[in-house]
Amino acid sequence: MGKITCELYEKQAPLTVANFVGLARGTRPAQDPKTKKWDKGKKYFDGMLFHRVIEGFMLQTGDPTGTGTGGPNYFVLDEFDPSLRHNSAGLLSMANRNPVDPKTKTLYKDPKTGQPLGNTGSSQFFVTVAKTPHLDDRHTVFGKCDTKVATKISKVEVTTNPALRLDHRPKEDVHLRSVKIERRK
Repeated sequence: MGKITCELYEKQAPLTVANFVGLARGTRPAQDPKTKKWDKGKKYFDGMLFHRVIEGFMLQTGDPTGTGTGGPNYFVLDEFDPSLRHNSAGLLSMANRNPVDPKTKTLYKDPKTGQPLGNTGSSQFFVTVAKTPHLDDRHTVFGKCDTKVATKISKVEVTTNPALRLDHRPKEDVHLRSVKIERRK
C-alpha cells in the first residue's frame, strides 16, 4: 500500500526507541512464539501483519502470532513524556496490556501481588490516524509518522467478530514488509 516514514523520539523515549530499533535491526533477542527459542539476528517486524485496524483511530502491528496477544517475551518500561501527547494523527505509540481501568482511571492491580500493572509494552505498536487524547499517559509515544499510507490502511475492510478475537482484523492481510532504520542528522 506504500511506505510510511517515521521520526523516532530517542530523547523522550530512549528505552522504547532502543527496543524498537533493536527488534527492527535484529540486534535485540526475542523469543519465537512457536519454538520458544531466543532468536537474535532476525529482523523482528519484517513481514508482520497489521492485525488490528480501526478506521478513524489507529493501525496496530508487532505481534508475531498475528492475534494481538504475542510478543518477544519481555516488557519495556513505560516512558510518558509530558511534551508528547496523542494530539495529532501519525503518532507512533507502544501498545500494551491496557493497564488503566477506564472507569476509575487507576492502574489495574495484579490479583496475586496487589502491585499496579504497567510497563507491559514490548513489540506491538500502533500509528494513530486521528487525535487520541484518551491514550495520554497510557501508551508511550515514541515517534511521529507521515499519515498518507496509514490513513489508507485504516480504511481497509475489517472483520467484526470479537468473540473470536478477530475484531478489527483486515479481511485481506496487510503486511509490514520491512522496517528500515536510518540515523539522520
